[in-house]
Amino acid sequence: MKGAVTRYRILAMVVGTLLVLLVIGMVLKYGPPDRPEMAGIVAQIHGFLFMVYLAAAYDLWRRAGWPLSRMVLIVFGGIVPLMTFFVERRIVRDARALPEPVEASA
Repeated sequence: MKGAVTRYRILAMVVGTLLVLLVIGMVLKYGPPDRPEMAGIVAQIHGFLFMVYLAAAYDLWRRAGWPLSRMVLIVFGGIVPLMTFFVERRIVRDARALPEPVEASA
């Protein structure tokens, strides 16, 4: 469980940061004229890492045994700018509060 939390936390921070950069890039692209183009490459990187984020979020959600509404919250965290940071904080806190599963001996 600890590894799943760490993977989710790292990906949430990276995806959240890229989403903020993407929003800034889109504002610059469609806002004032004569601004640099940065939205294209950031969008592609964010799109790829968002898929990896979803896989890590699913892994954490499955291991924690949370309801589907919690997974929906995690997904929206990667879509809504700045929401990622608030959702990540709550999800990590709740995941760390869960009791550690007992390993089955062979």
